Amino acid sequence: MKTRAALLTGVGERWIVDDIELGELGPQDVMIEIKAAGLCHSDEHMSSGDMVIPEKTRLALGLPSQFPLIGGHEGAGVVVEVGSSVQRFAVGDHVVTSFMPACGMCPSCVDGRQYLCDLGASLLQKSEIAKHTWRGEQTNVYSNLGTFAEYALVHEYSLIKVDPELPFEIAALLSCGVPTGWGAAVVRAGTRPGDVVAVVGIGGIGINAVQGAAAAGARVIVAIDPVEMKQKKALEFGATHTAGSVDEARPLIQELSRGRLCDRVIVAPSVLYGDILSGAMSITGKGSTCVAVGVAPFSQTEIPMALHDLVLWSKELKGTIFGSMNPRTAIPNLAALYASGQLKLQELITRRYPLDEVNNGYDDLRNGEILRGVITT
Repeated sequence: MKTRAALLTGVGERWIVDDIELGELGPQDVMIEIKAAGLCHSDEHMSSGDMVIPEKTRLALGLPSQFPLIGGHEGAGVVVEVGSSVQRFAVGDHVVTSFMPACGMCPSCVDGRQYLCDLGASLLQKSEIAKHTWRGEQTNVYSNLGTFAEYALVHEYSLIKVDPELPFEIAALLSCGVPTGWGAAVVRAGTRPGDVVAVVGIGGIGINAVQGAAAAGARVIVAIDPVEMKQKKALEFGATHTAGSVDEARPLIQELSRGRLCDRVIVAPSVLYGDILSGAMSITGKGSTCVAVGVAPFSQTEIPMALHDLVLWSKELKGTIFGSMNPRTAIPNLAALYASGQLKLQELITRRYPLDEVNNGYDDLRNGEILRGVITT
C-alpha cells in the first residue's frame, strides 16, 4: 500500500515528503489512518545526529544504517485493518501510538516496568517489524511507528485504545511528551506536597513536568528556560517562579527554600549536556533527587561535577524513559485527567501544520517559537 510520509535521508538533511510503500500486514500488525502527529524533539535528534549511532560503532556492531528514516512517533488515528492474530483492536477503534512498546511478557514487563520492555532495543534501528520501502530501498521507521504519514503500519504492542471522544490532536500528545514529563516529576522524582521543585528546560517534556509537580502539591516550582515565551507559559501551567538560567535561579531557590535548595530537580533541556546536568545537581538539596529526562548526544560521556557533593549530601541522580510509567495504564489515566479538566493539553498546542510543512514546524521548534506543534491530516 502506498502512502505519503516525511523522511530523513541523513544527518543535517531536511525532511522529504514523498510516497512510500508500506510493508505487508503481519498477524500482529494494525493499519492506522493517522489523524494527528506531534512534532516531538526526539525526531529532531535524528536530524541533528544526537541520536544517530556513531559510524565507527555501527560498523563494529554490524548494524545497518539508520537512514532513510520515516519520522514521527507521537500519533493518533483510526484503525482501518488488523492482522489475523490481533484481538485487542478492531476496525474503527481510536488509538494512540506508544513510542515504547509493551509486550507484557519480557522480564521488565512482567516485573511491572513496561517502559523498559525488551522490544525497545530495536527503536532506533531498521526492524523486521515493518518492512517499508522508499524508492526501492528498505527504510528505518522511527520507534517502529512512523506517524509522519497518512497511514502507518504498527505492531499491536505499540498501540493504546482511547475513547473516541478524545480529540485526535490531544490524543497524539499522550504518546510521549506528556507522560514523559508528568511521570518524571510525579513518578520518578516522587514529588510530594510542599516540595521545592525546579524544572530545567520548558519544552514539550518540561512543561508537563511543571504540570505534574503542581498536581503533586509542590509548594514552589521554578521553571528555568532562556526563552521568555516558555517562561510565561510555565506560569500558566503551574510554575510559581521563572528564571532564564540555573545561575539566575540559584539565589531565588536559596531564598524560597531557606537555604535547603530543591527537593526535586527535573532536567529536560532540548539537548542534554554534561554541564547542564552539573548545574542541575548544584541546585539539588541534601538527600534530594535530580532526574535526567533530556536526550544527550551519544558522544556525551562526562559530567563535570564534584563527586564528594553527591556522596556527602546523599543526593540521588536518576534517569528516566517515558517518565517511568507504563503506557497501557498511563495514557488512559492521563486522558481521563484531561477529560475531567485536571490536565491541560489543548493549551500545549501552539501551531498546527499540514504534513507538507513538517520542516516549517521543526524550524519553529528550533527557533523557540512554539511550545508544541502538531501535524494534522
